[in-house]
Amino acid sequence: MPGSVAGVLLAAGAGSRLGRPKAMVELGGRTLAERGVAMLAAGGADPVLIVTGAVEVRVDGARAVPNPDWRTGMGSSVRAALADLADGDAHAVVIALADQPLVGAESVGRLIAAYRDGVSVAVAAYDGQPRNPVLIAREHWPAVTEAAAGDRGARAFRRAHPELVTLVECGDTGRPDDIDTPADLERVSLNLR
Repeated sequence: MPGSVAGVLLAAGAGSRLGRPKAMVELGGRTLAERGVAMLAAGGADPVLIVTGAVEVRVDGARAVPNPDWRTGMGSSVRAALADLADGDAHAVVIALADQPLVGAESVGRLIAAYRDGVSVAVAAYDGQPRNPVLIAREHWPAVTEAAAGDRGARAFRRAHPELVTLVECGDTGRPDDIDTPADLERVSLNLR
């Protein structure tokens, strides 16, 4: 039986197009960081880490992992998270983005279920299109760490190894809408369930 699955919320950016760090943006009475941590935990991830950078972010139920290189992009946050988990006992990790608050806990649960069924790289898909979150088994962490650069996160690894990737349809569980601009925030606010 596969072991525990950690959750990582990438929340290090400054939100330059939004005008403020996304992690601290309030939506429905909770910050995006709080929503993301709750989603990962409710989906079955344990422990949950939150990678921080532009601002210090503390959320109950999550361990903060500072990324001093956050300005270089998402890749450095993925590397920071995997380095933090390296000495732990998690056998896989689900990586989610703070600026996608509508994906929902069920998507995390489906990725973890796919892992427990033998999948080593699972990607949430919406209408067949790969998005986030993603699950990566420990055996692939060194290759993901090596490939993660700029704003690519785990995408470069996934594209280099399509034979490992299993798409897990999550279009019925939520939406992968990004919050990048004030208009995006307004649109997502209207779609809150």
